[in-house]
Amino acid sequence: MADGVVREGSEVRLRKAFDCTAEDLIECDGLVLASPEYFGYMAGAVKDFFDRTYEQLREHPKVTKKPYAIVVSAGNDGQGAVMQISRICRGYRFKEVQKPIVAKGSVTEGVLAACTELGRIMAAGSEAGIF
Repeated sequence: MADGVVREGSEVRLRKAFDCTAEDLIECDGLVLASPEYFGYMAGAVKDFFDRTYEQLREHPKVTKKPYAIVVSAGNDGQGAVMQISRICRGYRFKEVQKPIVAKGSVTEGVLAACTELGRIMAAGSEAGIF
């Protein structure tokens, strides 16, 4: 993803979920929420990020309609993690810009290419004001 953003000439900030703050969410132009699937659910660190920021930001004008996408690395089918992340994103009133990318099993070159393209889409759409 980061490669695609950089190829479009935009800045990317990679953050671990435990290190993300409400201010990071306010300041970004868009976000890609990436998580492994654990027991059919998102990683605890991603849920922790949501728990720490949701009440403060769910109606914040710089967060509502923020473009987002989801990437899940799944040992199973990834749908439980996607469903739960999507549900929370609807609560923030984020704007989904594309269907989730789910890597089932090993991450392949095809998945990496899809993630790079996602980065390009996020950067170009944000720059053009489409999102």
